[in-house]
Amino acid sequence: MDSSRCHDLPCVIVTDAPFDQEDPAFIADPYPAFAAMRDRGEVHWHAGLGVAVAVSHAACSSVLRHRSFGRIWTDARPIEAFTSFNLLHRNSLLENEPPTHGRLRRLVAAAFGRGHVERLRPWVADLATRLVDELAARIADGGTGDLLREVAAPLPVEVIAELLGVPQVDRPLLQPWSNAIVKMYEYGLAEDKRAAAEVAATEFVGYLRELVALRRVQPGDDLISDLVAVTDTDGGRLTEDELVATAVLLLMAGHEATVNVIGNGVLALMRDRVQWRRLVDDPALLPTAVEELIRYDSPLQLFERTATAEVEIAGHVVQPGEKIAALLGAAARDPLVFAEPDTLDVGRTPNQHLGFGAGIHYCLGAPLARIEVEAALGALAKRLPTAELAAEPRRRAEFVIRGLHELPLTTP
Repeated sequence: MDSSRCHDLPCVIVTDAPFDQEDPAFIADPYPAFAAMRDRGEVHWHAGLGVAVAVSHAACSSVLRHRSFGRIWTDARPIEAFTSFNLLHRNSLLENEPPTHGRLRRLVAAAFGRGHVERLRPWVADLATRLVDELAARIADGGTGDLLREVAAPLPVEVIAELLGVPQVDRPLLQPWSNAIVKMYEYGLAEDKRAAAEVAATEFVGYLRELVALRRVQPGDDLISDLVAVTDTDGGRLTEDELVATAVLLLMAGHEATVNVIGNGVLALMRDRVQWRRLVDDPALLPTAVEELIRYDSPLQLFERTATAEVEIAGHVVQPGEKIAALLGAAARDPLVFAEPDTLDVGRTPNQHLGFGAGIHYCLGAPLARIEVEAALGALAKRLPTAELAAEPRRRAEFVIRGLHELPLTTP
């Protein structure tokens, strides 16, 4: 411990580094470090990240819900090197506050409200079954297959592409673009990966402008067509930049989160055979299992907010313009909210996890993500009930977006 930062309210512990986000041991299992932090206080200063981090469920919930905390976008620099990346975020629903946020969310929600999610439900179930059947054929008779490559990664890309109306021939472009862009959310990213993110953003923006132009003259039964046409109560349209940013956000948020919920979650189930057997024997547990997998090993570990006025969170005062981060993985293991928080329980209810955020930025795509994860788990439990790990998977080195390189499965 380096020093203490105290106000009139309870003292807040300040440390040089409550955890080392680059330590492989921490990446492998950050939850003991989070528990130790919670025992010492609800908010800690992390000198390495340069931001205060909230670790209790109550503190994280306050960070996400407080109206004096916002998503205040700061351009990636140098600005001239990140034209497309910054354009996407300046115009994103996620990176704006009222009144812009309210206008964008009404427009996008109106398009979603036209029944796209429910329209896709049977299609998603069929797709998940086909992908799992292909995996099952690969691992028959003692072979091995990679759940991430063959099910978890292609499923959300295909779903988002179908939702947006991306032609089948172009769909292989989407995942590499998303993978490259989201690297920018990590701390201390190497320059070559920053450059790759901008290249991907530029290509993605250019592609979507062409697709939007096509849908203006040839509308279809897809979200892009609806976003082109939708208007808010004042008759104002989305700008083209806002429409493009919305489509990119849907892919990046929907793809990365879903891949890692499935990957992290199935790994947890393969390691806990009792819970896996419960799910195989009782498909009615699928909805609660989805929520539990999101809680148990959060695909998104950290979410930042910036203060627009002075705010106190658990004794820590955040001044206007300063940032604070909610450690969602820490909140999800808070024993004051979750009984036996380190135990996987596919029947856990209630389950007040913060995996989809909270407040005005609550994930608009949460219903679709739930359908995708439930479809993948259901197909896996039905088609591969005896699945087990073929080898220990490699954990990705990134901290903020928590996932695996692969998840090799086999059957006895």
